[in-house]
Amino acid sequence: MPRRREPVPFAFVAEADRSRSNVTPPPREAPGRTQRAARGLVGLALAAGLLTSLLLGVEALRPEHASATSQQSGSSAGR
Repeated sequence: MPRRREPVPFAFVAEADRSRSNVTPPPREAPGRTQRAARGLVGLALAAGLLTSLLLGVEALRPEHASATSQQSGSSAGR
């Protein structure tokens, strides 16, 4: 007994189910020296940015820095 399919609102969906391609895409080219160097520099720049933000964030969270900030804001509020 053949199996009955549900009606599909879009014809291309039903067509895609019926036909499958046996053509394989060509293999990817290996990245060249320039592309590898560019990727390495981007990675290095991202790592340096994260490290810098970490160092600045730790410095801002130190107690000495926090007390100096609160003194400044208190003196400016009294004016």
